Formats: sequence, structure tokens, C-alpha cells
Amino acid sequence: MDMDLSPKFPATFVETEDGGYYNWAAADSPVLREAKVAAGKLVLKPRGFALPHYADCSKVGYVLEGKCGVGLTSTTSNTNEKMAFIGIKKGDVIPIPCASVSCWYNYGDSDVVIVFLADATNAYIAGEITYFLLTGPLGHLHAFSLESIAKTYQISPQKAQKLTSNQKGLLLIKLNQEQAETIPKPNEELLNIYTQNINGSLPDVEVNNGGNFTTLKPSKFPFLEQVGLNVSRLVLETNATRAPWYASDPQVVYVVKGSGEVQIVGLQGKLVLNTKVETGQLFVVPKLFMVAISADENGLELISIVTST
Repeated sequence: MDMDLSPKFPATFVETEDGGYYNWAAADSPVLREAKVAAGKLVLKPRGFALPHYADCSKVGYVLEGKCGVGLTSTTSNTNEKMAFIGIKKGDVIPIPCASVSCWYNYGDSDVVIVFLADATNAYIAGEITYFLLTGPLGHLHAFSLESIAKTYQISPQKAQKLTSNQKGLLLIKLNQEQAETIPKPNEELLNIYTQNINGSLPDVEVNNGGNFTTLKPSKFPFLEQVGLNVSRLVLETNATRAPWYASDPQVVYVVKGSGEVQIVGLQGKLVLNTKVETGQLFVVPKLFMVAISADENGLELISIVTST
């Protein structure tokens, strides 16, 4: 079995003055398709807004930089709210169940950067996250006839025309002050239900001058059960090494910062990857393959997922 396991940077999906979305395409990394995982990265400039959407994959978002407001529909029984509004910050993990509608708003003064790691088992395009927008030129309403929109919402054809064509942004827009004031404030009471800060969580393993390893599971963070994923964070100090390990399901790993070496051993004890990784790259460890990771003089920090089912 020959696989290209080399680490990859994302490609630009859309980029504007308001931010950008970047994805790892299965065409560039066929192992994503084979492992049935996917990933993307969102960047929002101050007052940048990601239009309401849902996706065909369950995923987790990990905040790399900044702070952000998130509107999220959920089937969790812990709240009766139809859409929760949550504030997230650097180090936070937020699960996004398949088909849940979400929107994202940067209410801070600096860029927000979030990486999404997904279970693509049931994705339309193997190894990729497909998004369905509710508004804008790529949104559902834009495709329906004006007569249907007018009849459904009991409005005039003129208002139907405005409703379907007023929003010009494809995925990201910048809100003016008046628009920004209409966004609900994050509900502080929901923080521990929908998010956990893995950077501030007690490590499962910690070694002096070596690093630490932390895993969030549904037993620690019940909302993760909605997406069926475990999330892990590995921090290696300068020149530290984590001993070889494996998982029963594929692992998708993002390099948060630093650099180092990754070695992966596959079938019949064959070394299938021996390469350097650096900040911003993503790589996949196939199920049951053994992986060893070493940091160089810059240290190394990784965030990863594996299915919990």
C-alpha cells in the first residue's frame, strides 16, 4: 500500500480583505480521502463575519489566535436555546456537529484564526468538508424562484428580490458598526457546555523539560459526544521526543507552532514517512500505523483528532 503521507499546507479557497478560508484538498492529499478525514482553516479580520452555513462533516474548531463570537444551533439537551451564542478565545476547542448551522464574528481588535479538523466518513466529497450557505450568491435562497420565495414568506416579489440578491459576499463579509450591534452578545453561562480550553486543561502526561500531552474526551467534555471525536494537544520542548504510539483510527494532525521531525511506520514494518514538519502544515497518520515525533530547537506544538466511537 503506497500512500503519500507528506505534510501539506492548505490551499486558498476564498480570500478577501475581510479574511479567508483555506482547505486541504483531497486531490493534493489523497490520504485524506483514504482516511476519511478533512480539515480547513478560517481567518477573520476585525469585524469579519462568516455567513450562516452548515456542513456535511462533524468537526472541531481549535482557536489558534484571537477571540470570536459563534452562533451555533445544537441538539444538546443541556440548553433549550435554538441558537447558542458563545465567545471563544485562543486555545478553545468547539465541536460543530454535522448539519448544525453556525456563523462566526470577530469582535476583537486582531485577526481570528481557527483550524477545523473533521470526520469526513459521510462527506459528499471524500476527504473534504462541503459547506452549505444559507445566504449570499452561493446560498439556498438565491437558487429558488422569486415566486416561491414571495409565496413562502408572504412578501412582495420586490422584497423577495431584495432578500435573495442584497447579500453580495460569497462566504465572508465585514459588518459595519450598526450591523455589528445586532449580533447577540456571547452567553457566558454556555462556555463550559460548548467549549473547553485545551491549552489550560490539566495535562494527562507532563514531563519536566520534555513537554506535555492533553486529551479532551466526552467523559471530560460531554459536548464532544455530539461529533464523536477526541481532541489531543501535544507540546514538546526543545529537542524533546514523544515515544512511538498508534491509534485504532486515523489521526489528523495540525502543526500549531514550531518544527520537528515525524516518522511513521506502516505495513510490514516499513518506514513510510521520515520528514520535517513546520507551523501551518497538516499530516495524517493512518489507523494502526506507528508514529514518533521529535521537536527541534524551536520546540513543537500539535493539535489532532481521532474518532471516539
